[in-house]
Amino acid sequence: MSLHPTLQPYADAWTHSIEAISELVQPLAEADWNRRTPCPGWSVRDIVSHVIGLDSEMLGDPRPIHTLPRDLFHVTNDHQRYMEMQVDVRRHHTAPEMTAELEYMIIRRNRQLRSESRDPGKKVRGPLGTELTLEESMRRHAFDVWVHEQDLRTALGRPGNLDSPGAHVARDVLLAELPRVVAELADAPRSSAVVFDVHGPVEFLRTVRVDIQGRGTVETAPALGPAATLTLDWETYVRLACGRVTPETVTDRVKTEGDPDLAAAILRNFAVTP
Repeated sequence: MSLHPTLQPYADAWTHSIEAISELVQPLAEADWNRRTPCPGWSVRDIVSHVIGLDSEMLGDPRPIHTLPRDLFHVTNDHQRYMEMQVDVRRHHTAPEMTAELEYMIIRRNRQLRSESRDPGKKVRGPLGTELTLEESMRRHAFDVWVHEQDLRTALGRPGNLDSPGAHVARDVLLAELPRVVAELADAPRSSAVVFDVHGPVEFLRTVRVDIQGRGTVETAPALGPAATLTLDWETYVRLACGRVTPETVTDRVKTEGDPDLAAAILRNFAVTP
């Protein structure tokens, strides 16, 4: 195996999630592919199409030449238009076509990962022509595929893997967004602290401290007298952070203490995925 050690956790997380997705969709009847998922505007088929499209781009395949219809009301910006292309081009594919393409893509990507010898810092192509490091690309991809595995599980009534390798990648990705959520988007007071107490299959206690310049950092040390404390379960944390639910629909699963306006502002700005 030539994969760099820092990349291995992301390859393992992707493998675990993509195999779970394959196992979930292989037995589905044609009608089940049209089930709605928590991902706005997307069905089961659309989620699988998106995952296939993401991995085909990781393989370096050319993007489809396709014109999107004008009535896709969930598509409102360039990033969404970019992501929708791989989805819409497969909207009329049958269940056997979808599972066959998924399986072939998994074989190709596993082969690519087995021979991957590039440095984690190597610049690679990202969405919309952006450039990012191979490590960041693989980390984001492992996160994305795990989140979409959860979308499928919700749609199909098959919960699970909330503590899988992908879940731990997701935890780190989402924690990295907390300083921006608290300090910038929610505009927490300077020289204050906000505590997040998350329980369930993935547990953590983190403090976001906002310094005198208004910059936020994440710490593992608990804060004494925080401005606000948010206590919630891991699944709710993920669904809020990924924009799958609104704060109003999960009030019974989120406990807040301290400044109610600050807690409300944090929850209002909690969704960090595009």
